[in-house]
Amino acid sequence: MGRPNKTIQHPNATTTSTALCLHTYDQLRRTPFNRVFAAVYTCAILTLLYHHALQIFKTTTLLSFSLSLLLLTADSIIAFQWASAQSFRFRPIRRREFPENLETVIRETDNNYPAVDIFICTADPYKEPPIGVVNTALSVMAYDYPAEKVSVYVSDDGGSELTLFAFMEAAKFAGHWLPFCRRNNIMQRSPEAYFRSNYTSSPDSENIKTLYENMKARIEQVVEQGKVGKEYVDDEQQLKALGKWATHIFTRQDHPTIIQVLLVSERDTDMTSCAVPNVIYVSREKSKNRPHNFKAGALNVLVRVSAVMTNAPIILTLDCDMYSNDPQTLKRALCYFMSPSMPPSLGYVQFPQIFHGINKDDLYSSEHKLVFQINPLGLDGLQGPNYVGTGCFFKRRALFENPSCFINPELPELSPNHIIRNPIYSHDVLALAHRVAACDYEKYSHWGSKLGFRYGSLVEDFYTGYRLQCEGWRSIFCSPETPAFLGDSPVSLIDQLGQMKRWSIGLLDVLFSKYCPLTFGIRSMGLLMGLAYSYYGCWPIFSIPLVIYAFIPQLSLLHGASIFPKVTDPRFLLYIFMFFGAYMQDLLAYVLARGTIQRWWNWQRMWMISGLSSFSFGCLEFSLKSLGIAMPEFNITNKVQNNELSKRYKQGIFEFGVSSPLFVPITMAAIINLMALVVGLFDGILKGRNFDELALQILLSGFITINCLPIYEAMLLRSDEGRMPTKITIISMFLVLALYVVGVIAHQI
Repeated sequence: MGRPNKTIQHPNATTTSTALCLHTYDQLRRTPFNRVFAAVYTCAILTLLYHHALQIFKTTTLLSFSLSLLLLTADSIIAFQWASAQSFRFRPIRRREFPENLETVIRETDNNYPAVDIFICTADPYKEPPIGVVNTALSVMAYDYPAEKVSVYVSDDGGSELTLFAFMEAAKFAGHWLPFCRRNNIMQRSPEAYFRSNYTSSPDSENIKTLYENMKARIEQVVEQGKVGKEYVDDEQQLKALGKWATHIFTRQDHPTIIQVLLVSERDTDMTSCAVPNVIYVSREKSKNRPHNFKAGALNVLVRVSAVMTNAPIILTLDCDMYSNDPQTLKRALCYFMSPSMPPSLGYVQFPQIFHGINKDDLYSSEHKLVFQINPLGLDGLQGPNYVGTGCFFKRRALFENPSCFINPELPELSPNHIIRNPIYSHDVLALAHRVAACDYEKYSHWGSKLGFRYGSLVEDFYTGYRLQCEGWRSIFCSPETPAFLGDSPVSLIDQLGQMKRWSIGLLDVLFSKYCPLTFGIRSMGLLMGLAYSYYGCWPIFSIPLVIYAFIPQLSLLHGASIFPKVTDPRFLLYIFMFFGAYMQDLLAYVLARGTIQRWWNWQRMWMISGLSSFSFGCLEFSLKSLGIAMPEFNITNKVQNNELSKRYKQGIFEFGVSSPLFVPITMAAIINLMALVVGLFDGILKGRNFDELALQILLSGFITINCLPIYEAMLLRSDEGRMPTKITIISMFLVLALYVVGVIAHQI
């Protein structure tokens, strides 16, 4: 069960909703069922592994020994994955917040609303359109919260004048948008989302819509032209700021630090003379001669720059496309940070990552419901959810110290206790902010290892949350009825698989580091939390059993060889129970999390597709990187959608269209399973040959074939641009033929 952790304290679930009650929680009713089922299923796993071991000792040929060893390996990995996943089902809880009581708590405890620094990261104005980033910023600027307590920092790692211009335009529009939100008490405070909804039309709303459309048109025209023409700028200070890009020495990978203060709450007001949040544009220094980290490095620059400019005790990190969908979100997070019942070791509050624009049946399982909505409930009942990179409120102290030890950040101005006395636009403050944003500032420092967001993995968010929890910080999962944030998701298969491949490489970075969850994690957090992080860390390795079960039984079936028990063997029922038991448990969790059966089916299909492609290639690239042969790069998911592609996605049609090596394994699996199914049914049913012995192999081939129906359609029936490229089909057919020949030779030997 893991070591007891004294920092894990929960408020009483039965607490009545008094003025001082800020949150409650309840344990999910399916918990006892999960534990009973885990005990029964564990016995089934041990029985299966025992029979595999016996089979190995009974083998008389090299081929049968090899097949038995492969099946034992596959089932052992699957068994570990299932066992580690049970940590999420041991004590799942669901929380509820009462932000309406926050005002009373603050008044009765003589506190004030804390200041909040909001970090928004973007890196490419063409893959991440600036108008989308602007909408994200405007949605959090309009929080139902004292404006003078909010500071929005925009990190532009692409160093683009297009992004800076977009935020200059946004700063002007905010003066109209923020009071409009207050007057009408609207929920969707992203302008794009609001005007896309069934909003109430009025002269006021139509006037704001006109202002927004004009701003949007100007930003998109500038992006299309690729530069900011003088006709778009009528302010001397803006011209001076944008003039930095006029020099030939300024490039995306080689440029000085740029920090532009666009709005100041002490100085600027909206159309109703009310204060507006601080808005600061930051592009950290880049140098071709000095390597730099990607998103984690940009976040650490924001941590330091914000420390010397505003130093708010609470930090919110957001992806550029993840806009706020509820103006009460910040107060919901404070229901935990300001709760007297919460321990001092509370380091961050994570909201679920939820997406808009997903088609009806979530074709590519883009919502990742298991990762972002189901598993965090289980982690919350232990030591808290992992950090997912966006929608997370941090206590600034958590990035500078562990609960029992303060780490010296080299500069006293970077301390969480530092009090800002000068305006953020003063010369001294800006000079220090430029200094801490320099690309060589972190050299020979603790940044990225003991301070800030952690380096060492492509999934820096996962790694940062893991390291913080190993140090003793705990976290909270806050999942209100109204989604707190909504973001964009990939609408093409190649983008989804590319994202999964990057994740798999990053997870392997963590698994094979000195902070391995199976060793360091279990020692630091206890058995259940260590296993939970191991479950994610071992994701890519799950490609091994998927590849084995997608090809080995099918090759044997093509040669009429049985490798599974007969229908009359009791072990046949064992396989059936284990298959349906695991799938039905996942289906139950999915449906109870307000999913649909069709979405669950697409999720399990994408798990198979990702395992054969993304995870396999991720393991390969990680191995090559470890040998110094190749180095994976951070690839930005494309947020721009082609009209035809979007149309096919909404219709539920799979998108292939590009000749990517990622499509080869899944195409091979589709071909060989269809062949095996046809041969198996022909020999087993029509000719009556060994059907009793081959039934499980036929059923397995049939199951995979059904999952591959979109691939057959893309290979044979479609003529649109999203069809499977002929090149991929031909390569896959030759490789399948090669596998078949190898199988023939192996059986002859």
